[in-house]
Amino acid sequence: MEPTVSTLTETQGQAQSQGDSRLLVASPTLAAAAGGVLLLLYGYLFGDFASQQWRFAISQPSDWGHVLVIPGVSAYFVWLNRVNLAKLQPFVPCWWGLWPVAFGIGWYLLCVFGPKPLFHYNVMSVGIVTTLAGTAWLLFGTRAMRFLWFPIAYWWVFGQSISEVLMNRLTFQLQDMSAVGAQFMLTALGIEVDRSGNTLTVWSEGIAHPLNVAEACSGMRMLVAFMALGVFLAYTNLHSFWQRAALVAAGIPIALGVNVLRVGTTGVFAMFDQNFADGEFHEMIGFVWLLPALFLYMGVLWVLRNLFVPAEGEPHAV
Repeated sequence: MEPTVSTLTETQGQAQSQGDSRLLVASPTLAAAAGGVLLLLYGYLFGDFASQQWRFAISQPSDWGHVLVIPGVSAYFVWLNRVNLAKLQPFVPCWWGLWPVAFGIGWYLLCVFGPKPLFHYNVMSVGIVTTLAGTAWLLFGTRAMRFLWFPIAYWWVFGQSISEVLMNRLTFQLQDMSAVGAQFMLTALGIEVDRSGNTLTVWSEGIAHPLNVAEACSGMRMLVAFMALGVFLAYTNLHSFWQRAALVAAGIPIALGVNVLRVGTTGVFAMFDQNFADGEFHEMIGFVWLLPALFLYMGVLWVLRNLFVPAEGEPHAV
């Protein structure tokens, strides 16, 4: 049956009453086609940023390997909300989204061709995420952004590596904490150990075995990975805001505590062979400690999920 003029007028009136400046109603096919074209254009424009992040993840898998997984996790968040998004179809574009798109592209180009201090991938990412959010707003409308803003924000926060300059500033205090914690652990095991700043000296039969707690041993990278995991688990498994916040916060002491165990274990092995404190074996110790850390984190999730049941009427996890 052909829609009448009154029906079309009523539909346009409902769209205008939602507060968006909209000119047309987009079908899923049209939105997908427009999104595909924009994806190709953005791939060309932001390709250098993506390739740089790829190189970091491949060359430093223990530090930034999770960056390759984050886009898929963000897409999974969108898929979880597919029912809510389906209720909003056909999507009504919001033309206000053109403003953040223009700003994001302009900011990215300014970083590339403008002053040298802005030529940094963490600064450039502001333009990319703004462009991405504006594009989603433009194509799918304001109501859909209730379900799309979080996946976009998740990608921006956890989907890129952190510059060494910023990492060094953040990890300085964590290095001290790891060194102090490892010293306490080794002393409790009856091992003689001295500490000078971030350097531990483990003594065995009068022989000194120095162990430097460098930036890579600070636990900052493990902390970033655990925060990304915590946000994912909280979003998909927990109900209330305080439960989600508690799980994400629990990732901080778990990551730092496991890193102390990692440094302390390295100190024990260094007593037998100094080469155990460097190279591939050092990396292997970090991977080994990730497994009990993951089980501990899942235990915290179980406690929050099973001992604190939401009251009737409270929102549930997606």
